[in-house]
Amino acid sequence: MKKLILITVMLMTSLAMAQYGMDKDIAEIEPKVIDWRRHFHQNPELSNREFKTADKIAAHLKSLGMEVQTGIAHTGVVGILKGDNPGKVVGLRADIDGLPVTERTDVPFKSTVKTTFRGVETGVMHACGHDTHIAILMGVAEVLSNNKDKINGSIKFIFQPAEEGAPPGEEGGAELMVKEGVLDNPKVDAIFGLHIGAGQNVNTIAYRPGGIMAATQSFEIHVKGKQSHGSTPWTGIDPIMISAKIIDGLQTLVSREMQLTEEAVVLTIGKISSGIRQNIIPEEAHMLGTLRTLDYKMQKQINERMKEMVPAIAKAYRAEATIEIDKGYPITYNDPELTKMMLPSLQSAAGNEKVIEIKAITGAEDFSFFQEKIPGLYFFLGGKPVDIAERDAAPHHTPDFYIDESGMLLGVKSFIQLSLDYLNR
Repeated sequence: MKKLILITVMLMTSLAMAQYGMDKDIAEIEPKVIDWRRHFHQNPELSNREFKTADKIAAHLKSLGMEVQTGIAHTGVVGILKGDNPGKVVGLRADIDGLPVTERTDVPFKSTVKTTFRGVETGVMHACGHDTHIAILMGVAEVLSNNKDKINGSIKFIFQPAEEGAPPGEEGGAELMVKEGVLDNPKVDAIFGLHIGAGQNVNTIAYRPGGIMAATQSFEIHVKGKQSHGSTPWTGIDPIMISAKIIDGLQTLVSREMQLTEEAVVLTIGKISSGIRQNIIPEEAHMLGTLRTLDYKMQKQINERMKEMVPAIAKAYRAEATIEIDKGYPITYNDPELTKMMLPSLQSAAGNEKVIEIKAITGAEDFSFFQEKIPGLYFFLGGKPVDIAERDAAPHHTPDFYIDESGMLLGVKSFIQLSLDYLNR
């Protein structure tokens, strides 16, 4: 089955790239892309700490003769490829950070990297596929650098750190790259980005005009009670019990106050910490959570109600509670005109039947910060083996996350097709 898929992809590549005479270059880059991906997978680094990752990327871009900028937003790398002909500037972006997840997959290039994250010992893993994004964009850079005569304008290769969020107390990611001028000198006219999908069939592309991914916000809740012996709870104020009441109350904001027929809202508590042993009611509890919204009015409404509800529930049980909600990431918004213009390019790269329009999802992406400044198109690249049912595919951010590498060549081809078609217009 995999051989048949590979032959089909190579045939489609030949047809799609025939107009540019680059089909052979694209087909031949695949082994390198896979090797790069496996290297990055085996050597993941957390947000704002992608030092070795950045060094390898920069060395590759320099070997291609590009103008290379490093240290952008701490560990970001940018390569500028000037075509032989004048024209506009297109940006291509790949995120480069891993996650604090201990890998459980049985692949020969499995990550065994360990670290401490928020005071907890953990493994580090590319559990969201950023390793594939890096390798794909490095492949695109090599192919296009060998075909500068076909480029009308320039291409800016943006390797972005900290998409998963900067460590506490630090800035990072796309927002900081924009702040430091990554879209200027030369000014980028349009930007494209992709994300591998572990639950999406390999060699397919999914897109949506307008909002494709949710705005995301992180929040922290601190509950202060009164410590006492576990055998006499009436002498204390239990922050763990109160935290449970707060979690329950927050979920009613979604189920009873948000008009979910309009847009989706998701509120998740991802961490709760309190106490030190079984027979002590602790004094404090601490919670971390995430909020996902696809409508800014709904976001404002639920933010206001969270700030009202958290201290009120705590007060009802004689405790105190505070909540802090960060600004987060905006909605990932695909410019409708750009999406319409570039849809034929995606269809040319993958085949019409392999390009699917989807509904918006509650995942989030800081690619949205680029899209706030210039027109952008963000799409999903299938990475799920066809013989695995969608329900059986391990989700992103989990220890069993797995990608079928045979779909990465379509990512290379898509970026090249988008770039050349846009610049040739």
